[in-house]
Amino acid sequence: MAKITVDGTEYDTENLSTNGKAQLASLQFLEVQMQKLKNEIAVADTARMAYAAALNAELAKIDAK
Repeated sequence: MAKITVDGTEYDTENLSTNGKAQLASLQFLEVQMQKLKNEIAVADTARMAYAAALNAELAKIDAK
């Protein structure tokens, strides 16, 4: 029996109605999607920092002239 905790209360998912199970499935799907988006943001942020560092290196060459 799978259990979930909502607002500090534990529930047995087998006791959920069909609609409740559908809502839970949707919530679980969205949690996975949100984690994927957070991972993509982390990748994009890393790339942004690398591009900014590369630009700063190029700007330093101009300042050195």
